[in-house]
Amino acid sequence: MTAAARGRRPAKPRPSLVVPVAIVVFLVITWASLSEQFGIGLDLGALADSITRGAGILGELANPNWSFVEDTVPFMLETFQMAVVAAVIGCGVALPVAFLASRVTTPNRPTFFIGRSILSVVRAIPDILYALIFVASTGIGTLAGIAALVFFNIGVVAKLVSETVDAIDPGPMEAALAGGANGTQTVRWSVLPQVLPNYVAYSLYTFELNIRASTVIGIVGAGGIGNLLFRQYGFFNWSNVSVIIIELFVMVIVIEFISISLRRRLV
Repeated sequence: MTAAARGRRPAKPRPSLVVPVAIVVFLVITWASLSEQFGIGLDLGALADSITRGAGILGELANPNWSFVEDTVPFMLETFQMAVVAAVIGCGVALPVAFLASRVTTPNRPTFFIGRSILSVVRAIPDILYALIFVASTGIGTLAGIAALVFFNIGVVAKLVSETVDAIDPGPMEAALAGGANGTQTVRWSVLPQVLPNYVAYSLYTFELNIRASTVIGIVGAGGIGNLLFRQYGFFNWSNVSVIIIELFVMVIVIEFISISLRRRLV
């Protein structure tokens, strides 16, 4: 290579059109979504008017009725109990489902396909729809709420654990199989110890989600604090609604901090 060739600067790469085209596509999709002809028809004037009309409601929400706290205690306790029971049952069922939905622990293709299909169906149905189904079949109350949360927990935990199983170190499995272990023994002694910390962490995370989800499903009659929240909302008792919101916020924050502390020690 000559001295002139060594001193020559490399050719400047041509500018890519990917980013400008992506920005244009994003702006077009956003405009179409907001337009009246193709989308939701967002009216900024009507939005500003609605915010002004909601000033009175915001004022009541900013003035909680603390005397209402005593009436919320049984419902908050019921919500907590629903979350605990659903987490125990749902996470317990989710573990074997996760092994069935992983290629590592289920080499048989038909069995793997059935397990993955069941998991996909369970995850595809939102928790509020589960609540509606069980309220219609079992009646209004905590049983419907617990059943809805159980299926919600199975979908979340089984999906996360199955992905964790797919990423494990295959060495212990190969050693167990070489030593004459069968499929169940291999999963028990070489796969489960690797995924157990993550499984516990996912279960704690799901318990956090249960507190939030139980509030939503309670609106359709599945028990818990959501039932009381919707009732106060129906009577426009915004000061009482504010108390429930504050209690839920405090409860979720406390549980989240405890859960985060436990997960850091496990993972």
